[in-house]
Amino acid sequence: MVREMARSLVVMTCLVALIAGCASKPEPEPEPVVDQSAEAGKLARQAWEAQQQGNTDQALDHYREAFRLAPDNAMTANNMALLLQDQGRFRDAVALLREGLEHSPDTADLHYNLAVISELYLLDLDTALHHYRRYRELADSGSNTEAKKVAGWIADLERRVE
Repeated sequence: MVREMARSLVVMTCLVALIAGCASKPEPEPEPVVDQSAEAGKLARQAWEAQQQGNTDQALDHYREAFRLAPDNAMTANNMALLLQDQGRFRDAVALLREGLEHSPDTADLHYNLAVISELYLLDLDTALHHYRRYRELADSGSNTEAKKVAGWIADLERRVE
């Protein structure tokens, strides 16, 4: 009798587990990953063309959308930041360069342009010094004449900051 009760208990436990498994919601299927880099590249090309034709507002619109689709594209962030700089929108340019660096922290050009805007237009020497140093770390200083110039700028900033 004990054996039959044990067997019944095991069967009941299995049935409960089976019913519970059937009653639970299935795992939702993951969202498909859509590669938007092709669309972002197309928009970046359109932005560059608009920029070359002097259509700055259209270029900025295309760059913004391209950056939204592919925020890891440092060239898009850099080009858009330089357009903002040309318009005198220095804080916007710095914010964009910082966002670009969140996605592409080892892109020397983003550090360089952030340093230049910070130093020359915002007079934020500490930020400029930090990003000039990072640029120099990333740039090939052996053959890069710009990196050699930056070394002099760093020395000058170090004197001014201290």
